[in-house]
Amino acid sequence: MPSPARLKVDGGIPNRLAEVPEAARALEHEGYDGGWAFETNHDPFLPLLLAAEHTSRLELGTNIAVAFARNPMIVANVGWDLQAYSRGRFILGLGTQIRPHIEKRFSMPWSHPARRMREFVAALHAIWSAWRDGTKLRFEGEFYTHKIMTPMFTPEPQPYSAPRVFLAAVGEAMTEMCGEVADGHLGHPMVSKRYLDEVTLPALRRGMRRSGRDRGDFEVASEVMVATGQSDSELAAAVAAVRKQIAFYGSTPAYRPVLDLHGWGDLHTELHRLSLQGQWDTMGSLIDDDMLAAFAVVGPVDTVAAALRSRCQGAVDRVLPIFPAATKACVSAALKEFRQ
Repeated sequence: MPSPARLKVDGGIPNRLAEVPEAARALEHEGYDGGWAFETNHDPFLPLLLAAEHTSRLELGTNIAVAFARNPMIVANVGWDLQAYSRGRFILGLGTQIRPHIEKRFSMPWSHPARRMREFVAALHAIWSAWRDGTKLRFEGEFYTHKIMTPMFTPEPQPYSAPRVFLAAVGEAMTEMCGEVADGHLGHPMVSKRYLDEVTLPALRRGMRRSGRDRGDFEVASEVMVATGQSDSELAAAVAAVRKQIAFYGSTPAYRPVLDLHGWGDLHTELHRLSLQGQWDTMGSLIDDDMLAAFAVVGPVDTVAAALRSRCQGAVDRVLPIFPAATKACVSAALKEFRQ
């Protein structure tokens, strides 16, 4: 019987461009498998250009880039260039964001997110196919139309395949679609092992069956919150920070189904009410030990690697540990086993 695939461990790429070269080199030197850039207060693509320049092995991806803030042609273009410059190491991670942000922050249309995202991915592949194979570009969908491609606007050929596309998904409809059309799934930190086993993975498998693929054709990535410390005071501070993070996520309607699965759905209403009042410390105090254990790995640094492996075993292909309130030395010590 073949041995199980090695669990990949990933790290974060900072968004501040001046910090990227050193951080990316450090991830590669320490043995990480991938580095992800996030779209929060900075663009997620620019840091990966610098990271590609200063590394040679590290896989590099967006986790996530907001798809609906852009259009498929723009994303296809930047994805093509990053794939070429990184020599085939780029992963295009896309997510929907939520309606208020798309409409009120990005001033872009929102409707039927699962259908729109499915079409977005199909459009990307149609554009890349036109560039790679010379096929005529004639994509006409419900939300996107791409029918003009002349030599002037066609990028130079490259020896690498199109970027792999990973999709962020929590709800069943989006997750099932992800399993059907994407190359990987980007899990949210506010997903318990139970939700992963009972909701996420079954939905992904249904999608894979529809497209005639098996699990080996697909990569499941998970973000896991970790509360650890090299002393009792460090551990206590980390636990408090993780409780507040869980409370923040729990106040968001999109993650109520996760709470509902555990019988904690009523807590969402109270967390949401308190969030509107800015009562973040109070919110954190409502996260009890059972909830903490459901959504985070908790313990001294010498226990974290084994606990992460146990949490991911048989379900996840790559993990991105998130360490609120942890020093670099603490993170390095906690993940020493992974970087061997």
